[in-house]
Amino acid sequence: MVHLYWLLKQPITVASCGWNSGSRTSRSLLQKDRSREGLKYVQVCVRYMAPTLSQLQLGQPRCLRCKLLQRYKHEPFVRCLTGLYSCQWRRYGRKSTQPGDCCCNKLEGACFVLLVVAFFLTLVFLYFWGQAKNDYNDFDWFNFENLGFWFPWSVVLLVIAAGFFIYITVLTLLAVCLLSEGQKLYLHWSHKIGILVSLTFSIVATAVLSDLWGKEWTTLLLSLQVTAPFLHVGGVLLMTALAWPVAFHLFRINHIGRRVLIMGVYLTILFALYLLPLGLYSPCIKEEGTLGPAPALIGHRGAPMLAPENTLMSFMKAVESGSDGLETDVTISFDGVPFLMHDRTLRRTTNILEVFPDRADTPAAMFTWAELKSLNAGAWFLSHNPFGTAGSLGAEDQERAGNQSICSLQAFLQLAAQTDRLVIFDLYRPPEYHPYRDMWIHRTLEVIQSSINSSQVLWLPSHFRDLVQLTDPDLQQTSGSRLPVEELQSGHIVKLNLEYSNMSPELISEYAAVNITTNLYVISQPWLYSLAWCIGVQSVTTNTPQLLRTMSSPLFLMSPDEFNLMWILIDLMSLVLILIIFVFHWWRERGLAFCSGSKITLDDNCKFKTEMSGILSISSTTSQMEKCPTCQPEYQQVQT
Repeated sequence: MVHLYWLLKQPITVASCGWNSGSRTSRSLLQKDRSREGLKYVQVCVRYMAPTLSQLQLGQPRCLRCKLLQRYKHEPFVRCLTGLYSCQWRRYGRKSTQPGDCCCNKLEGACFVLLVVAFFLTLVFLYFWGQAKNDYNDFDWFNFENLGFWFPWSVVLLVIAAGFFIYITVLTLLAVCLLSEGQKLYLHWSHKIGILVSLTFSIVATAVLSDLWGKEWTTLLLSLQVTAPFLHVGGVLLMTALAWPVAFHLFRINHIGRRVLIMGVYLTILFALYLLPLGLYSPCIKEEGTLGPAPALIGHRGAPMLAPENTLMSFMKAVESGSDGLETDVTISFDGVPFLMHDRTLRRTTNILEVFPDRADTPAAMFTWAELKSLNAGAWFLSHNPFGTAGSLGAEDQERAGNQSICSLQAFLQLAAQTDRLVIFDLYRPPEYHPYRDMWIHRTLEVIQSSINSSQVLWLPSHFRDLVQLTDPDLQQTSGSRLPVEELQSGHIVKLNLEYSNMSPELISEYAAVNITTNLYVISQPWLYSLAWCIGVQSVTTNTPQLLRTMSSPLFLMSPDEFNLMWILIDLMSLVLILIIFVFHWWRERGLAFCSGSKITLDDNCKFKTEMSGILSISSTTSQMEKCPTCQPEYQQVQT
């Protein structure tokens, strides 16, 4: 046994088999290993040595490790990966990387880098536009005003972004799996075009939206305050998964500089992710018992997802959904009747093109109240379906919505008075040559005083505020601007009405300290409402009172102890797994350095194969065969 194990480690020689390595006959036999004489001699040698080799493989721990660590080729799996990544289904051939080889040539390496860049760009854009869902309705109406026709551009953009991200993600996973299997990368030309298209789309879309809708970047930063702890977990899991292909190729690279570069980049990103929570801030990480009450809900133009905006039906739906207040927009008709209309014209929310086609672009304030009452203010809601919710309404509600008309301020205030709801509204000054251009505030105050208790009205218009305060001191003065505390107090301001992009714990606390409450608009997504809740906002204006009212606690809420436990456990588990993966690949590569040169595979026909150029030296085996009575006849026949 010991002698045979020593023979396994000796250099290859054919002289010991009875052949002259320099003779023409020996060269012929070596070159024509399929010839009958050479094959039979090999069979005789292997038949004699097989029992001893089997004992060696089963008895020696080192060869057992070789057997355990050998790389098994998952050919069906690799064929599928290569077919999808390289589009080589029929002409598939293994292109495995050998120790010291690069995983691809320079062109394919550049394509892989572009693929990784495309993955991160499409991910960023998808996350950016996904978090902007709160403002999809504003985005669609912005396009309507510029293009002149309605189309759900926001949803289409989201679907396209998701499609590109899924496509790039699949390609990235295929590439990582191929690298994990030790295969060379070859990306089909059609996929290369797809990557360029995805990159172009992500860059152009981001640039255009940044120019036209730049405030959405503020929304993105706000979203990170609630999602960053969970994005950290996702990043750590991703780096942990990448440890396998990184370690696989790291220990097969002979160039020290490349090893240092790959390991340095990987460890830098990994430890940056490990330590990222040290710099994270989330208002939703709070000690138990410190969370304030949920912000009050003010229906933005009623409940615009359940009924046409600024109609009586919409405000009734908002009240039924649990809204604490109602928000609207007020314009003065040509004959002095305040009515509810957000847009400057009647084109978007009425059938003006059918009733007064020549006056479609005329300001809404230039119509009399009788003309306004003749218009339908609900059919557009069913045809345009601005929030994609019209189809969920029952038949009765759909019929009711389709027959809504323009609502007057008086009817709106009477509804709020009957249901004991707060009201807040923007008041638009009539255009030039309007009879009530200089009397619009006085006319509005007359309607308020005759329809509702003034203390239920949050007075938002800034024009002639001192005069309004003197005329009706019970109105709750509300400012739409961030002003110094001293100026707000001198103007008897009791509430601020700000865009949600101004959300700041310091700002809210500063104003709350002097009894000035804050209302943020327009907040319709649960994550944004959760953030406002954690910060301590007193009220929000929303398109979805029916959704936000069902929330019993903020999303992503956790205590500091829970956050620290999650952070430490995730990092430790990741570190342990990565160490196991790297140690395993180091152990396997070192073991295979010997095992791949000495592994022998026997089949039913007593043929044998070698994985590398090494082969057993069987000089002493030949001399023993000469003395063996069982093998001597066959040996003599071969010698003859």
